[in-house]
Amino acid sequence: MVAALAVTGEVLTAGAMRRIGDLDVIRERSGLGGAIKAVLRSPMFIVGALAMAVNFFALLFTLSVVDVSLAAPATASLTYIGNAVAAKIFLRENVDKRRWLAATFVVVGVILLAH
Repeated sequence: MVAALAVTGEVLTAGAMRRIGDLDVIRERSGLGGAIKAVLRSPMFIVGALAMAVNFFALLFTLSVVDVSLAAPATASLTYIGNAVAAKIFLRENVDKRRWLAATFVVVGVILLAH
């Protein structure tokens, strides 16, 4: 749940920021207030930020019942892999072989920690 919320939040905010465009350009045209308005008017950004907020509280709950030495690497690795998959599918990013290999090593590390 923690990793799913993190991936959802990060992919949605990344997608929103790509749709909004370069904030420096918006700031030059409309000032800082215009850049802030552009971000806050994006429903995709708002949902992504809410998912990240819920993720924070889900992580707090997880840390209250699971050892941090297992919970932190496990959620981080699942988030890392989930981000790679979601970036490839939803954001159409080029996820190269090195990133997949790195994700595999992270998973192996978490498996070693769990046993």
